[in-house]
Amino acid sequence: MTDETMDARAVLHRPEGDRSARARLAIIICAVLLVVIALGSLGWGASDASALGVVLDMISGGAESVPARDRIIVWDIRLPRIILGMLIGASLAVSGAVMQGLFRNPLADPGIVGVSAGAGLGAIGVIVLGGSFLAPVTAAFGIYALPFAAFLGGLATTLILYRVATRRGQTSVATMLLAGIALGALAGAASGLLVYVADDRQLRDLTFWNLGSLAGATWTKIAAAGPIIGLTLVASPFLARGLNGLSLGETTAYHLGIPVQRLKNVAIVMVAAAVGASVAVSGGIGFVGIVVPHLLRLAIGPDHRYLLPASALLGACLLLVADAVSRTIVAPAELPIGIVTAAVGAPFFLWILLRRRGLLDL
Repeated sequence: MTDETMDARAVLHRPEGDRSARARLAIIICAVLLVVIALGSLGWGASDASALGVVLDMISGGAESVPARDRIIVWDIRLPRIILGMLIGASLAVSGAVMQGLFRNPLADPGIVGVSAGAGLGAIGVIVLGGSFLAPVTAAFGIYALPFAAFLGGLATTLILYRVATRRGQTSVATMLLAGIALGALAGAASGLLVYVADDRQLRDLTFWNLGSLAGATWTKIAAAGPIIGLTLVASPFLARGLNGLSLGETTAYHLGIPVQRLKNVAIVMVAAAVGASVAVSGGIGFVGIVVPHLLRLAIGPDHRYLLPASALLGACLLLVADAVSRTIVAPAELPIGIVTAAVGAPFFLWILLRRRGLLDL
């Protein structure tokens, strides 16, 4: 065994110190914060429906005499929206962390490098052509047709991106970003063509869907996207050791006994599935995958054993807060959530670029 391999094993299995304790504390804080934000969102809205009153009415078997309108608002509107927001926020943040570990660069993000655009193209194809050309697909997959089509679009984009940006085990950041821009533009052109042939009803749906929103959250959408997102979130911690080894280089990771190619294949499919399912039910919500992992990496370090679960929790928190802002900033109307995340994420992305180039000493 070479000295380099021994040093690498020491890095992967070093005794846990203050950084690990801080990471565990951060995970606990994020979990508590998520519970608080979710409970607050359940009782916060344009309507004066009391979430506490509805819950007490359910517990007491109807003794509280809560109006049926309040039950509908809490259980059929607010609760599905909160659950879907947590699932999507967690999946986008974890997908960003996995992509950054796979490409070994903090600038990788499903929205920036075109993966979300590819997933969106698949979803738009089903929305526009689901009643005609793709009718057999929608009939065969039912409510899963939209997530499945988005998954295929995201998977194709991710595979092309990885092939183009990686050579001899090294990923070029400039090539990755340029390829992402090109793939996003190509997916956008194809999506524009589909929008051109859409009817008036489909156009209205696509306009708000492209901006990203949780307004259409229903239990049916949760049933369609929830199992896919949940499976990717459960599977993500099993990639932690491999991503830690991959951060030392593919050659070193291979000598550590990590099945590098299988790790890359699983990571690519997982990201495509998570992003595809999220985009299918919420539209384009960007920058969650770059903001959350980068903030956590600064706070608790790059160890994916802690980074992945912390990203899931903080991503869910961030999206619930963004959704609350979108519901209240222009009340009684509603601002698309994609606008809110872009307003925060775009300056943050520029800050990362400047910091990496040494133009900011922060």
